[in-house]
Amino acid sequence: MKAAVVTAPNEKWRIQEVPTPKPGPNQVLIRIRASGICFTDVHQTKGELPGPFPRVLGHEPAGEIAAVGAGVRTRRVGDRVGVAWVMSTCGRCEWCLRGRENFCPELVGTGGQTNGGHAEFLLAEGDATFLLPDGISFEQAAPIFCAGYTVYSGLRIAQPQPHERVAVVGIGGLGHLAVQYAKAAGFPTIAISRSPDKDKFVRELGADEIVRDGKGLLDAGGADVILGTSNSNDAMTDSVQGLRPDGRLVLMGFEAKPLVFSPGDFIMKRMRVLGSQQNGTEYLYEALDYVAKGKVRVIEETYKLDDITRAYGRVAEGKVRFRAVVVN
Repeated sequence: MKAAVVTAPNEKWRIQEVPTPKPGPNQVLIRIRASGICFTDVHQTKGELPGPFPRVLGHEPAGEIAAVGAGVRTRRVGDRVGVAWVMSTCGRCEWCLRGRENFCPELVGTGGQTNGGHAEFLLAEGDATFLLPDGISFEQAAPIFCAGYTVYSGLRIAQPQPHERVAVVGIGGLGHLAVQYAKAAGFPTIAISRSPDKDKFVRELGADEIVRDGKGLLDAGGADVILGTSNSNDAMTDSVQGLRPDGRLVLMGFEAKPLVFSPGDFIMKRMRVLGSQQNGTEYLYEALDYVAKGKVRVIEETYKLDDITRAYGRVAEGKVRFRAVVVN
């Protein structure tokens, strides 16, 4: 099969012929139909996140089950599925027993400690697969397994209450979904965007207001929840100016430098900073359901697997405005 292989940190992605894996006990083989490129792939390629080399990245895979191994009871050949970040865990530690597998110290990540979806086939644990709802295409489903899952999980753990206002920092690959999820869930939604050329489009996504920075957010009445989807720590720090008392800043974007806050407002306004990742499959179910019902849509650029090096370059250079998806 063909796969995009990264041989060492900071090396180019190269299409290579590699053996097609066969499913062992409790495993399935997925014929990949769509695989989203996440900016996390860039951090992994640069060696900023742990993982072995050579490696096949890709933690937003969606496709059809082509074969099942012994012991698989809940999946069948032909099932349309995706796989999120958590491929497998120990099943024995405190966090696994609490149902919080994403904190397991022995977690094996899709495209992290095991090969990912930037290939023609993916070997996966049967229990790690998630059935796609009817009416959702592979191209729309794939980015939900990281980008959509992450931002919707962030919204849910922030626990916005009726009449609270939600702001989104960074209207890019994560942020354009965050705006839609916040609006679909019924909250007044504010976009913090420094790009006026996006304004018309951002309003079409559902934003009730658009501001340029934290001061603008404050002048517009502030927000009770800020979904921090930007890759700029400076932008997320700036946004805190617009947090209302008891407000929550939810961090989901990532930049490899410290995030610095002055403690004054956090103490006096009793504000909180929350980290968020993929916080439980109930949120994945809801995130996919919004897409299947047409309330949220992924804005994507699609590429063939043979053209994945160009796609990765555009993501790494910030030239993809929203999501890049590789299709087979």
